[in-house]
Formats: sequence, C-alpha cells, structure tokens
Amino acid sequence: MVVDVKNVSWRRDDRLLLKQIDWQIAEGEHWALLGLNGSGKTTLLNMINGYIWATEGKVSVLGHEFGSVDLRELRKSIGWVSSSLQERLYMTDRTQNIVVSGKFATIGLYDQPDAGDMERAVALMERLGAGHLVDRQYQTCSQGEKQKLLIARALMADPKLLILDEPCNGLDVFSREQFLAGVKQIIEAPNAPNLIYVTHHIEEIIPAFTRTLLIRSGEVYRSGDTREVLTSETLSEFFHAPVEVEWRYGRAWMKVNSE
Repeated sequence: MVVDVKNVSWRRDDRLLLKQIDWQIAEGEHWALLGLNGSGKTTLLNMINGYIWATEGKVSVLGHEFGSVDLRELRKSIGWVSSSLQERLYMTDRTQNIVVSGKFATIGLYDQPDAGDMERAVALMERLGAGHLVDRQYQTCSQGEKQKLLIARALMADPKLLILDEPCNGLDVFSREQFLAGVKQIIEAPNAPNLIYVTHHIEEIIPAFTRTLLIRSGEVYRSGDTREVLTSETLSEFFHAPVEVEWRYGRAWMKVNSE
C-alpha cells in the first residue's frame, strides 16, 4: 500500500479531531479527498506526512510504518503542494531556483545545483505550461503560475506520493481548467506518482481521480469509486443539504437545490 491508515484517531486537548479513520491507497491509484472546511482534511494530511502522531491506530506510508522509519528521509518521497508552502517561499527568488530547491527540500536554494538540475527544472516548468516564467521573480507570478511552480518543485525530487492540498484556491475558472489539465498530464506521464487531490469543490475532481474519500467531522463518511460516491443522494446526506449532481465530460457538477 502507498498509504495505509488503520483505525486512526487523533486527539488534541479534549477534542477528538480524527475518529477511527481507515484509508488504504494502493499502488497506481489516484484519490480525491473531499470535505468542507474544518472536516479534518489537513489534520489527516499532517498525519500522513508524519508531522503529527496518531493517538490511536497505525499509519504506514510507502511501505514504512511510522515509528520504525526516519520521517525526514521518507518525506523526500512525498511531495506536498499547499498554500501554506507558497507563503513561506522567498518572493524575490528566481522561478527556476524555486523549482530546483525541491530537490533539496529547502526553502531557498543553498546547495549548489548542477547543470542537469537546472535543465530538469526548466523541463518540468515547460511540461506544466510555465516555461515562459523562467528567470522571473516569484513575486511577479500569478496565483495559478505559483501553483504550477510548486508542483514542478515537488516533482524535482521524483516523489512516489504527491499531495495537492486545495491547489485551485484563488484561481479563476480559466486558470483552474488550465491547472487541472496540467494535473492530468502528470498522472498520464510514465512513472507518475500516486496523487491525493484535496478539495471541497467536486467539479475539480477530474476523471483521473477514480477513487474518492468523503470526510466529515473527522470521520470517513464514504469511500470508493468516484462515480459511486459522488451521487445526489450521498452528497445531500453528506452536506446536510439538498443537492443535485450532474455528470458532464467525466466530471461531477453540483447544484444546491434551494427550493
């Protein structure tokens, strides 16, 4: 299993934020993780990355059970793209240096990259439709461009697991579709990493994400094949609101029924 979370709970003070989570991701699977703000998505991601420890249960990632592996080494095989990382990077750094720093897992470029590293960084930028950003300052890039750079940065280390944590936040509809097209290219590339795509908008779940986990109030509400999970009945119960789901071009689109 790429990810194996067994009966995991996590408590902070007197609050139980994760409750008996069971989730397995097999090799070659790409999952969407869907939940509203405060549902426990980020807490679960922090646990998968080893930043917090389960109060109960067991966590294994890439075949290594937590407690018997050097997490600093394991994290080199996990790419995590999030808005919190975007804010930590140096705004005046050149874009290709931002990307290359992913090889060394550092904020800023302190190690001396070789010519091959720079060539790979530029190739990744071009692959994601960001080749025109080479030699620009990071602060001059748009939100969508920054997200592409962060994915290129994560891919520099050839991760086996890539987590995209609400990557379309702040993007307009056109930038979002361009970004999702880039995600599709990553999945279709040879030796692609397993992807976890975290969102609270179901229309962002492209057909490549064939498996979906619904999380609510720190508990798994439903998991399985995306088409079987993203139904009007299931999501109406999940959101505690009447919604209608329509499938178009392999993607689910949701409308809230206000009548």
